[in-house]
Amino acid sequence: MPHDIDQSFLALPLRALADAALARARALGAEHADFRLERVRSASWRLRDAKPAGSSDTTDLGYAVRVVHGGAWGFASGVDMTMDAAARVAGQAVAMAKLSAKVIAAAGSDERVELADEPVHAEKTWISAYGINPFEVPDEEKTALLADFSARLLGADGVAHVDASLLTVQENKFYADTAGTVTTQQRVRLHPQLTAVAVDGTSGEFDSMRTVAPPAGRGWEYLTGTGWDWDAELEQIPGLLAEKMRAPSVEAGRYDLVVDPSNLWLTIHESIGHATELDRALGYEAAYAGTSFATFDQLGRLAYGSTVMNVTGDRTAEHGLATIGYDDEGVEAQSWDLVKDGTLVGYQLDRRIAKLTGLGRSNGCAFADSPSHVPVQRMANVSLRPDPGGLSTEDLIGGVERGIYVVGDRSWSIDMQRHNFQFTGQRFFRIENGRLAGQLRDVAYQATTTEFWGSMEQVGGPQTYVLGGAFNCGKAQPGQVAAVSHGCPSALFRGVNILNTTQEAGR
Repeated sequence: MPHDIDQSFLALPLRALADAALARARALGAEHADFRLERVRSASWRLRDAKPAGSSDTTDLGYAVRVVHGGAWGFASGVDMTMDAAARVAGQAVAMAKLSAKVIAAAGSDERVELADEPVHAEKTWISAYGINPFEVPDEEKTALLADFSARLLGADGVAHVDASLLTVQENKFYADTAGTVTTQQRVRLHPQLTAVAVDGTSGEFDSMRTVAPPAGRGWEYLTGTGWDWDAELEQIPGLLAEKMRAPSVEAGRYDLVVDPSNLWLTIHESIGHATELDRALGYEAAYAGTSFATFDQLGRLAYGSTVMNVTGDRTAEHGLATIGYDDEGVEAQSWDLVKDGTLVGYQLDRRIAKLTGLGRSNGCAFADSPSHVPVQRMANVSLRPDPGGLSTEDLIGGVERGIYVVGDRSWSIDMQRHNFQFTGQRFFRIENGRLAGQLRDVAYQATTTEFWGSMEQVGGPQTYVLGGAFNCGKAQPGQVAAVSHGCPSALFRGVNILNTTQEAGR
């Protein structure tokens, strides 16, 4: 059912504060100014062995003014909800821009901040797709459901401990700029997670297995049967964990891989999502997690992967964690190609980078995680498209004589160019003559980005597609965190290098 913007947010003096700030910025000669007021409420619950282990409920409320003055950026933020305070914050932003312009000139640079054009979006309202707002569900009901899920796992043979958690977020945002765009938005998302732990009473060895249900831009209904089959997953985990405890260690070498969406989303995130952020590829984002091998001079030429590789950037996907109506620069959400038939054809942009590189309109990737932070270029929902007539996961496995089926994400490592990486998972199944033949342990797959995606022989059909993702993608200094989804089908890769993690660690 459709929802309305939270009335308590609309009761804030949104327009009056924006008018005061933008009028002051104009009066001081700003070429551009935007005002953003947001309220972000985050709540979490943790259980250990079905008993409460902690909870939190925090709200971040404030506003920010960003300006372009004299060809330089200026930014300031505040929490005082009065017109005079908003005007003062705008004045502080202009003062910062003036100081920045002096620093730029002293450095001998003639670079000026210019923004790509964007149509005016006047009086627009957008609300994400969800059924039941989790903040309207009593806390007792939330903890009771987590306790029930935990008890089911604890009641199974071999499960010694269970950690359960739930994180919920409601984000309200009001934006206005001197061009005339005014948007009001509301997003809801949540991340439920359970981890079962098994301990060998004789050897003392232990291992764990986590649910592979992804975080989602959904409401409370996600935990009660819409969008994920929790009953099926909770029933499977104890047996799979027991099998994992008995599994043999992998023999290092080259194997064909069938990678499940519950694992492949993270490889997409690290090796495609971050690598195609154009600020990173241009070197503007370097100190935090490096730059990118996918440099701007290779646009339209770089063979990113095989011809079955088609990747989109998308801020419109239903239930996507990075899905919005309008970004933090007033740009309407879009979907576009990043990799087409294996070739790099696009990047993720904000308005400044779009103008600087001559790429035309921004594709709406500006985001700030707090009213006290400046918007930076952040990741869209970057997704690998399925083959419309593609195979099922079972049929992809059926085409492998000697290989490994990879399920669930765990640890990862990638270099400062987003090029050389390794990933582990929750569980690994040996494939022999097209059939699963038990689990393996100590598995990591290692490759370079172009080698790995170049080895992709087949992508599965729409029936294998899952929208994975994370709440905690980090970028920028001071650090910011953003939630992002990555959809993908199962996929078949040939001849991938497999490491034995125990041997690599020298144990």
